Amino acid sequence: MVYVLLGDGFEESEAIVPVDLLRRGGVEVKLVGVNGRQVVSSHGIAVTCECLLGEVAEEELEMLVLPGGLGGVEAIQGSEAALGLIQRAWDRGGYLAAICAAPTILARLGILDRREAVCYPGMEDQMLSAVVRPGQAVVTDGRLITGEAAGSAFDFGLKLVETLRGAEAAQQVCQGVHYHHYQG
Repeated sequence: MVYVLLGDGFEESEAIVPVDLLRRGGVEVKLVGVNGRQVVSSHGIAVTCECLLGEVAEEELEMLVLPGGLGGVEAIQGSEAALGLIQRAWDRGGYLAAICAAPTILARLGILDRREAVCYPGMEDQMLSAVVRPGQAVVTDGRLITGEAAGSAFDFGLKLVETLRGAEAAQQVCQGVHYHHYQG
């Protein structure tokens, strides 16, 4: 199961595009409300989450996805329950995926120490000891997948499909949505 953490102010494309691509790839995904079931994006789009933080079935957690958007990142950063879930997912061997401003959460938790990652341009100083790869759409380092920004949402989502279901599944999703730029 993939869980996507959403707080008010999340970036729409960084959440919804990967969810859509994962579901097209046959991956079960649930949206998780950090502060409530109804969450409002950075551009005023209301989304109803399938569950709340306390309802996450951690024993089924395969991957945790953290979209960017400064408000959403602040909501996650301000939630001890969300930070605890991220740390437990990592400690239990799950994948962590973060895009745009969200990799800074992983950096603050020490998860990105000396690991390769990417983040929103201009936030590199908040990545602490991570090895930042500016200009890359997506960077993978073991069980960590990071994406640069909203413009990387398709590449990020397809990398998540590839990670969980393989390159062939990612290519099938890519062809199904007629996305011609994925390098895999």
